[in-house]
Amino acid sequence: MTDVNPILVSQLAGAGLDRREARWLVEEFYDDPVALEAAQKRRLSGEPLQYVLGHWPFRSLDLDLDERVLIPRPESEELVDVALTELAKNDAVTPLLLDVGCGSGAIGLSLLAELGNRGLRASLVALDVSPDALALSRENARKHQLHAVTFVASDWFSELDPSFRGRFDLIVANPPYVSEVAFTELDPVLSYEPRDALVAPDASGVGGFADVQRIIRDAPRWLGPSGVLVLEHGYDQGEAALRACRDAGYRDVRDLEDLAGHPRVLVARP
Repeated sequence: MTDVNPILVSQLAGAGLDRREARWLVEEFYDDPVALEAAQKRRLSGEPLQYVLGHWPFRSLDLDLDERVLIPRPESEELVDVALTELAKNDAVTPLLLDVGCGSGAIGLSLLAELGNRGLRASLVALDVSPDALALSRENARKHQLHAVTFVASDWFSELDPSFRGRFDLIVANPPYVSEVAFTELDPVLSYEPRDALVAPDASGVGGFADVQRIIRDAPRWLGPSGVLVLEHGYDQGEAALRACRDAGYRDVRDLEDLAGHPRVLVARP
């Protein structure tokens, strides 16, 4: 920080910003007073800090972020840990990965980067129904020089090339799982994020469960013989997810708790 930064931080904090957030904004925009003032106004209006900064760390990657995509959560970092653990059981040297609903690319690109650091030549197929999300995910892949990625515009598995059937070592997904009713009770700051990435229709009598259910139902045809589905779901959807797995014929299913002790990550092998 330059000598004037403490003064700027105090000015932003005095205007109502959290002092830590004020420091981050000053560090990001200290050489552009106009941009700093605009950032201050955006944050004070309630816009998420991650969008105001335009980037945010996720595991080992610094991801570009804006309103085109959902802000990655700590639960999704746990999802990556689970996926890496499950992949290690397969002993695949060149694993083929599928990120269903990739958004910013946080999950799939993190897996690709971390597997590469372990000496594994992984390849990733990243799907999203949103062209805007795919565009940002491509930008993040280029930013981190992750080239073994194929991006596909698809409503879940609908546009995935049939040649991929029975081939994926891992399917990973963090689909929308908030119900319409629950969304109205959540923090209003979520209104800045793409609603379609958060809210899903109800299914089987469970709020927000439709997309989780669809992925559980359709994933087996795309998984290889030792492939695994690792899926994040709502804290109150664990029993429904296990039932959906039984209905879909999975032979090996576990539902893992997050750091808060809530059922959160489904691990399923057909």
